[in-house]
Amino acid sequence: MNVLLISTYELGRQPFGLASPAAWLAETGATVNCLDLSRESFNEEFVRAADVVAFYVPMHTATRLAVPLIEPVRKLNPRAHICFYGLYAPMNEAYLRKLGAQTILGGEFEGGLVQLADRLRRGGPARPPHEGAHAGAPLQTESTISLARQNFRVPERRALPPLEHYAHLVVPGGAHRIAGYTEASRGCKHLCRHCPIVPVYNGAFRIVQRDVVLADIRWQVGAGAQHITFGDPDFFNGPAHALAIVEALHREFPQLTYDVTIKVEHLLQHAESLRTLRDTGCLFVTSAVESVDDVVLAKLDKGHTRTDFIAVVELCREAGLALQPTFVPFTPWTTLESYAELLRVLAENDLAESVAPIQLAIRLLIPAGSRLLELDDVRQIIAPFDEAALVYPWRHADPRVDALCEEVEQIVRLGKKLNVSRGKLFARICGAAAEAAGLPELWQRPEPVLVARAAIPYLNEPWYC
Repeated sequence: MNVLLISTYELGRQPFGLASPAAWLAETGATVNCLDLSRESFNEEFVRAADVVAFYVPMHTATRLAVPLIEPVRKLNPRAHICFYGLYAPMNEAYLRKLGAQTILGGEFEGGLVQLADRLRRGGPARPPHEGAHAGAPLQTESTISLARQNFRVPERRALPPLEHYAHLVVPGGAHRIAGYTEASRGCKHLCRHCPIVPVYNGAFRIVQRDVVLADIRWQVGAGAQHITFGDPDFFNGPAHALAIVEALHREFPQLTYDVTIKVEHLLQHAESLRTLRDTGCLFVTSAVESVDDVVLAKLDKGHTRTDFIAVVELCREAGLALQPTFVPFTPWTTLESYAELLRVLAENDLAESVAPIQLAIRLLIPAGSRLLELDDVRQIIAPFDEAALVYPWRHADPRVDALCEEVEQIVRLGKKLNVSRGKLFARICGAAAEAAGLPELWQRPEPVLVARAAIPYLNEPWYC
């Protein structure tokens, strides 16, 4: 059995979602090839040789990039069994099957991929690849969504591009360090309305065993990693599990640094653990703040308030941890004034340089199965589901808000092309927001006095969705 695993995009990280199932499949005797198309070219030879071509789709962008590849894969290898796996696979099952996907796996997908390979090896029921089968009932026998508690294998990363080809950590002074990536858990205990994890995990989370996580990091350190990103949706869903890992990691590799993602709510709840993170090598914490408007935070069911966010800013500073908040600033409830207020809060708290400019341009996505559809005011503004875009389209009641979103996107896009500093981009965005809202300049100076970017550690590929 020859299996080809394909990733199209995963935030500049070496994809755990390829390395982990590669180890599981190889253990069964399968020949496994991996393609990370964010870092290497489409390999026609791998496609022609594959019995199974499996696309890893953990996010919206990755899925949009994977869909156009179905047709060329089918032309190169009509006999190949096409699978989509990851968060966005079951959320878009009907559309992906219509395009030719024969197996859809979400949640804990490694076991499902092994079962699929075994079924095909034994000649079990497989959806025919010819066009007429696309409208018929799928013959998949594996669970579309599995929340099974798995015994993980140490990820197999040797078939992936070297770590130095991925996003690097930039530290104070401007030096670059090679960054690795792993996951200590999946899913999430929480049910934030806008989160794509919720339709699949529905409040559940699953851990990757501690010895597997440490062995994976050990391998990456041997391959040159000087910093590790933990990609858990929330590192403190299981705080005892998480802290045991970083304490063991620090004992073995005291010079290794890392970063994590943690909810505002959990940063407050486990404030006493922030110094443990710092003392074990954590350089910064990413937190999905989303908004500083309590009305919007309630709509999103985030579980925190603006006051909580400001408190977390101070807690992280006291602990010596850099906080990197992320946002969804353009929502149906955003006003020109509330957007300007977000910028003001960031500047007043010296956070403008801690926020990737793209974060100030992100517009709320409403994917299939989203809890946002529970809200009457959302259902009233959405258009029919756009399968190709994988979202319910919506327009803001105030056209000026949509126009500002487009202007901010243009500022960020041009700034990236011209390598404009974050401080200058932030000032330009502030100017655009002030003009759109008919407000006086948000600052008297052309550029606010901000913390120098070189003083804040960050990964050099910004966060997208």
